[in-house]
Amino acid sequence: MPYEAPPELAGLSLAEVAELVGSRKLPPIASWDPPADGDSKMRIAANGEWFHDGGRITRPAMVRAFASLLRREGDGSYWLVTPHYKQSVEVEDAAFIAVDLRAADGALTFRLNIDELVIAGTENPLRAEGTPESPAIYLAVRNGCEARLDRSTWLQLAEHGLSENGLAEGGSLVVSSMGTEFELAPA
Repeated sequence: MPYEAPPELAGLSLAEVAELVGSRKLPPIASWDPPADGDSKMRIAANGEWFHDGGRITRPAMVRAFASLLRREGDGSYWLVTPHYKQSVEVEDAAFIAVDLRAADGALTFRLNIDELVIAGTENPLRAEGTPESPAIYLAVRNGCEARLDRSTWLQLAEHGLSENGLAEGGSLVVSSMGTEFELAPA
């Protein structure tokens, strides 16, 4: 049974999606280098839920606000960053979860668990980890952070790849978005 994107995503053209992505104003945390640091007592679980001091953060707007300040450093550590202070955040797997997919107009648009849209391409590549029997697909989001595709989104992506391209030589599955190809089998 072919996957159908939800109405709020299916009704958008690629230009409209790109406009929504571009209009999201995020703080310039990549340029901030605060002198002080500490521990936020925050954790992002593998299923994308956010916790503070052991309690789950249940307000989506608060999670989105924290997510806009999240940065991953080259050593793999995660930080909430402001101009004057940064606090460490424990991340079990990926900072975000990709919960939906729309394939149209030569682009793969993913909706994240924080209600943000990301278009896969050279700036937001897909990468495969795990094993061929149990792959994990990640999408680069911003500031070193990634989203892991949840099971249904991974299946949507695989179905799209098979219907568009079939299997490549050697039996690997390849998808393309914005002119960039991504292999979905772990190396």
